[in-house]
Amino acid sequence: MKPINPTILLTFDVEEFDIPLEFNQQIDPLVQMEIAKKGLDIIAGILQEQDIACTLFTTGSFAKNFPESIRNLSQRHEIASHSLHHSAFQKSDLLSSRILLQNITGQKIEGFRMPRMRPINIDWLKEAGYSYDASINPTYMPGRYNNLNLPRKIYIENDLPRLPCSVSPNLRIPLFWLSFKNFPYTLYKNLAIQTLKKDGYLSLYFHPWEFTDLSKFNVPFYIKRISGIELQQKLNKLIADLKSTASFDTISSAINLT
Repeated sequence: MKPINPTILLTFDVEEFDIPLEFNQQIDPLVQMEIAKKGLDIIAGILQEQDIACTLFTTGSFAKNFPESIRNLSQRHEIASHSLHHSAFQKSDLLSSRILLQNITGQKIEGFRMPRMRPINIDWLKEAGYSYDASINPTYMPGRYNNLNLPRKIYIENDLPRLPCSVSPNLRIPLFWLSFKNFPYTLYKNLAIQTLKKDGYLSLYFHPWEFTDLSKFNVPFYIKRISGIELQQKLNKLIADLKSTASFDTISSAINLT
C-alpha cells in the first residue's frame, strides 16, 4: 500500500464550477459545467504536453455531461469518484457515482474523494466498493476542518487505505490549490520538495476550473488572484521542476492496486 518512492501524485477534482455558491453568488448550472469543461480541456493539454499521468476525481454529474472526454482521459489517467454531485450528497451517491464512472470508462473505479474534503464514513466507502479514500487534508482550515490529529502520510483505517493530501512535515502547511495559487512560487516549490524528500511521495490537488479566467466572477480575491494563462504557466513550471526529483503516477498504480 506504500507509494513507490519518490512519486508525485498529481490529482484534479473534476467538478462543477459551483464555488460562487459558497459565497451566495448564483451561477447557472450550464455555466458551471461550461467553465468546468473548459478547464478540463486546458488540463488535458498540459498533461499531454508534459507526458505525465494523474488521477482525476470526477463527479458523476460532470461525467454524465461529458462522457466522451472522461472516456478518452481514462485511457492514460486514473478516473476516481468525486461523488455524484459537488454541492449535494446522500449515501447512495457513493455507489451510483462509481457505477456511472465504470460504465463510462469501462474500467474499475478504485478511489474516492469527498467534495470539499468533508468527512466520509469509511464503512460506507467499503460497502460501495471503493479501494481507497483521498478525502483528508491533514491540517487546520478555519471554518472547514481541523485534522491535525490525523496522520500526514498514507495509513489504513478499518482495512481501507487513506491517502491524505500532502502538508509540510513540521508545521503542516497545506500544499493544496490555494497555497499554490497564493504562495510565492519558490516558497511553494521548496515546501513541496522538502515534503517529497521527507515522505517519499507528494500528493497534490487542484481543480480544472482554476485554470480558466476567473476575473469576472464575484468570488474572493484569494481564489481568483491568479487564474487562466498565468496559473497554467505556473503549473507547467512546477511539473517541469518536479520531474527532475520524482516520477508522476496515478494513485492506484502507486499504491499497487493495479
